[in-house]
Amino acid sequence: MAIEKIAFAAAPNDNAEKSAAELRARYGDAPLEEADVIVALGGDGFMLQTMHANMTRNTPIYGMNRGTIGFLMNEHGPDDLLERLNNAESSVIHPLRMEAEPESGGVQEALAINEVSLLRQSRQAAKVQISVDGKERVEELICDGVLVATPAGSTAYNLSAHGPILPLNAGVLALTPISAFRPRRWRGALMPREARITFKIREIYKRPVSAVADAFEVRHVHRVTVSEARDISVNLLFDAEHGLEERILNEQFIP
Repeated sequence: MAIEKIAFAAAPNDNAEKSAAELRARYGDAPLEEADVIVALGGDGFMLQTMHANMTRNTPIYGMNRGTIGFLMNEHGPDDLLERLNNAESSVIHPLRMEAEPESGGVQEALAINEVSLLRQSRQAAKVQISVDGKERVEELICDGVLVATPAGSTAYNLSAHGPILPLNAGVLALTPISAFRPRRWRGALMPREARITFKIREIYKRPVSAVADAFEVRHVHRVTVSEARDISVNLLFDAEHGLEERILNEQFIP
């Protein structure tokens, strides 16, 4: 189906808002419920916000960089936008589903495009037991934290924590410790995308831990379960020959 109707979304900064106004004047601005595509102008943070806000719409999202790094964005340019959109390559991303159980009770769910992170809340290192599909794999990880990253998010916090870069279609998730003290030699693991990873926090009052799914945080958790949400898809569009798969692959060769 040809892309004709565009809905524009702009980050709250002068560059993004000015560009959005120019593009709306040239191409119109369709309501979200009628749009064939959403064009997001801003940086990677705004792109993540746009993806979360439209996760259930099944509308493709095309980013234009009006921020800083712009890893998830295309180059900004007002000309030939309809042609670029109709020739764009598609990358489908499945988010992670976090089920966090705080000490106060209940379960709080959230979705993450990049990663789910467990982080210590105090000066005390966290103590975390890790199980995969019901089988204990790490009896006690003493650390600043631990995270599960998607391939799309593997070049973000995961990479900063010395986790592996994952090709988009690798079919795995990264399980990466953050400043692990014990066991010293454990550097993380690659998990099949079907895996259900459970973290149980030890000494929750002495060593409190928070769980974060992208920007959504639950504090004082005692158990967190992470799995891929295969029932939810986010469709990102990239200019031809500059797709997300190529960008992630290229990151492995940047010194």
